[in-house]
Amino acid sequence: MSLPLPNSLRLSRTWQARLRWLRQVVRGQELALIALAAVVGLFAGGAVTLLGQIAQSLHESLFRLPDASHLSALTRVPPWRTLGVLAGGGLLVAGLTWLAGKLKQRTPVDPIEANALHGGQMSLLGSLVVVAQNLASNGAGASVGQEAGYTQIAAGVASRIGRGLNLRRNDLRTLVACGAAGAIAGAFNAPLAGAFYGFELILGSYSIATLAPVLASALAATFVVRWLVGPAAAITATVLGEVTRGDYLAFAGLGFIAALFGIGVMQGVTLVEQGFRRARVPTWLRPVIGGLAVGGLAIVSPTVLGAGHGALHVALGPKLPWYILLMLVGLKALASAISVGSGFRGGLFFASLFLGAVFGACYSIALDLLLPGPHFDQGTYLVVGMAAMAAAIIGGPLTMTFLALEITGDFPLTIGVLLAVVIASLTVRRLFGYSFATWRFHLRGETIRSAHDVGWIRSLTVGRLMRRDLRTVADDVTLANFRRQFPLGSTTRVIAIDPAGHYAGIVPVPAAHQVPAAVVEQGATVASILTHRDDFLLPQMNAKEAIDRFARSEADALAVLDASDRRNVLGLLTEVHAFRRYAEELDKRRREAIGEL
Repeated sequence: MSLPLPNSLRLSRTWQARLRWLRQVVRGQELALIALAAVVGLFAGGAVTLLGQIAQSLHESLFRLPDASHLSALTRVPPWRTLGVLAGGGLLVAGLTWLAGKLKQRTPVDPIEANALHGGQMSLLGSLVVVAQNLASNGAGASVGQEAGYTQIAAGVASRIGRGLNLRRNDLRTLVACGAAGAIAGAFNAPLAGAFYGFELILGSYSIATLAPVLASALAATFVVRWLVGPAAAITATVLGEVTRGDYLAFAGLGFIAALFGIGVMQGVTLVEQGFRRARVPTWLRPVIGGLAVGGLAIVSPTVLGAGHGALHVALGPKLPWYILLMLVGLKALASAISVGSGFRGGLFFASLFLGAVFGACYSIALDLLLPGPHFDQGTYLVVGMAAMAAAIIGGPLTMTFLALEITGDFPLTIGVLLAVVIASLTVRRLFGYSFATWRFHLRGETIRSAHDVGWIRSLTVGRLMRRDLRTVADDVTLANFRRQFPLGSTTRVIAIDPAGHYAGIVPVPAAHQVPAAVVEQGATVASILTHRDDFLLPQMNAKEAIDRFARSEADALAVLDASDRRNVLGLLTEVHAFRRYAEELDKRRREAIGEL
């Protein structure tokens, strides 16, 4: 007779059964994954609205803003209040970083890194820490945007849901892209821009299998924001002039110059970081000093504060003199570099839009002064410059093109925007090679250039592929004894070990049996025929690195050693096996990308 289960245990088993059922449905039905992506989008829209309201409330309370006004639209700020708030915000960011260390949280990965290296796996607690740091940074007036916080929490929640449902690697990466796409779509009220942000920057590719989930998330997030906040777009362009054939050549030039300026901004962040390191400023003090520096710039012009929403609306409004516009570009670029380089948490998404808009307006004024003929419309070049600069710094040419389209609804202008962003992206790619996010990875020693999934290559290591059932022999064994111990056909190769027990080389068994009898009778040892004495693999190498090593050494098999200096033998890997496993994984990723798995 079985005893009745307690109600709590029965309920727990009921939920476990439901969770297993849901997991099976999502893993087995494409429509279920699309529905889950829409749920992620609903959350992303809500998170964008909530975090935006919190940041606005912080601005209003800390800087005594009038209701519904933007921080960067102020014409004057109280100097001591601004300096104090920014310095305090820097101290709070440093405190949150210290707290994350006490909680034993590794440095949180953003959605790009998660999808490139970790198969979409993100820490939810780490994402919450990033959001708190971003709110502290932006709320205190640092020149960083909130888009990094939006995408981090939306993608982090999506990853947690996907891991809870034990989704396949490719589905988990898609769900992370859905979270980020929903966040950007909600932030700008632009579902197409959000969707292509997910494709270009978070997934690193576009496929039919990922189209529906990412679009579902972007649309769901946009609907939520429009329901909670209203239909107004985050950026509203003024009435634009007609685009002529002569403008397209000017757009191309604007794209090229914007790319050069964007490279300078990215390098500027690095120079600030290097300056702090060389001066040996303690890590906790860096954001405090950075806050004071940004506060000093804000006293000159408050447009440097926050992401720049208010300042962009000012720039989009009445036309400003060229010297004012140049001052705005220089101050905002400097403030953004100081903010990010000193340790404030946030991105350059909106800052790049603002810089590009003002830069484009300056460009149109320069054309009017230098070239006779028709007037170059400042509003038109403002939009083109905005998209070109963002494409140069953030990446995602189609993302920025669709953002311009959704802002203006102007198709002829969108063609010009596409021309400018393609030239800007190509210029950055050829001269610099990185977007802002991937440049930061490069400085940390990573080699990723996009969110394209390369994490599986890193997990396919030599240590996993090698054989451990080795046949070894001392390198001072005579060839006569070696022939008796390893007759032809018994094995192909044998690892030779020196008297200290370290790797000495590889003995090819066929070559040992081809040595002339006269040489064998003289007592020659296997040391005389060793190959690949200095060619070997290490267990942490990935399959691609192993294949490159095989090609350079012209070997069909190499020993695996624990380290270059110790040279203790761990195993053996053949070129055929490495190639086969690498090809199998490549084919698996290809089939995942086109939806066959």
